[in-house]
Amino acid sequence: MTSYGLIPTTSPTSNQYLETFIELQQDKCYNHLKLNITSRMMDRKCWLDLFTGKTWEEFLRNGANVSGFKERRRNIARRIHPGDYLICYLTGLSRFIGVLEVLSESYFDTETRIWEDQLFPVRFKVKLIYILDAKTAIPVHSLKDRLSIFKDAKTPKSWSGFFRGSPVQFNPKDAEAIIEAIREATVNPIKREFDERQYWRRPKIYESTVGEVTVPDEEEVATEEPEAEFIKTTHEEMQWLLLKLGSDMGLDVWVARNDRNREYDGVPFNTIPNLRRELPRQFDEATNRTIELIDVLWLQKEAIIAAFEVEHTSSIYSGLLRMSDLISMQPNIKISLYIVAPDDRSDKVIAEVNRPTFARLNPPLPKIYRFIPYSQLKREIEQIGYRVRYMKPQFIDGIAESCEPDEA
Repeated sequence: MTSYGLIPTTSPTSNQYLETFIELQQDKCYNHLKLNITSRMMDRKCWLDLFTGKTWEEFLRNGANVSGFKERRRNIARRIHPGDYLICYLTGLSRFIGVLEVLSESYFDTETRIWEDQLFPVRFKVKLIYILDAKTAIPVHSLKDRLSIFKDAKTPKSWSGFFRGSPVQFNPKDAEAIIEAIREATVNPIKREFDERQYWRRPKIYESTVGEVTVPDEEEVATEEPEAEFIKTTHEEMQWLLLKLGSDMGLDVWVARNDRNREYDGVPFNTIPNLRRELPRQFDEATNRTIELIDVLWLQKEAIIAAFEVEHTSSIYSGLLRMSDLISMQPNIKISLYIVAPDDRSDKVIAEVNRPTFARLNPPLPKIYRFIPYSQLKREIEQIGYRVRYMKPQFIDGIAESCEPDEA
């Protein structure tokens, strides 16, 4: 059978690489490959792998045999194993451009430079399974009727939250539909024009005296609030899930004092087992007052071990200020801090946390504050099921992401 390990002895241009691979995709072995991939789909997991046009070109130019992610994705990357697929997505164009098979467990490499603007040190050995170019890549909206990320979307733009960071695991049926569309496009390509500026765009990350920060554009600062009912329902659902999760693990839990009388799906918060009515008085009055207003706390005996702010409004600011005040008053505090927000607010969260005012804290807020997307939290709780009673609270770090600037 024809080999698909297409790593030449000299570095080709990405176009040369692409042309060679596409020819092999269409050879007589192609149908056998298709059948083999389809039969194995039930045995593998498929993950999102984000690229800009620039990082995609660099990936191809450097042999297309290593894909990488930022260090803050290290925990999630440990869930990826040989045989899994990485589905490649161009962020500027919102198109699927290829499929990679994972050949190794994740490893850490800070020496080998593949990408110019970012290091992406959490890496995998990979091989190309399918590859398109920018014109023949599959627009995500062309699959709108086939993907759950659109069918389950709460707002017109919430589908995009799935594509705010990688790796993220695909729903198996979504992955199958995407891979089939990419495979079909290698045989019957449809050319679509694209915006070169979007293809070559770079992340908006800036250097400052305190390191890398983000400075949101003026239009990003504007606050256009979502519908009030959507805010209320989603915020309370996330609070409820965090409270119940902590309680089911045998922890004491706390809900913000001004939220104690709220309910979710007809069930009052104050009926949750292990819900505390008072907090330990281990800090000064100002610190205690700040902590009392945090959305959800997890406690072991008299120690607060985790604090969660659920943020759904466009400003994403009240929770950040509360956490900022906490760090300013207690710089040596030993509480894990998390922000829980809708998937499609990921970019906004990262941008706000990395404002210079928060990056200048000691310790810097982006280094200690972690982000949990709504969908990731809900997916994890569903998968844990009855095993929750045996879980340790530290497992939450496995689904949380650092708030340092993202690759997308």
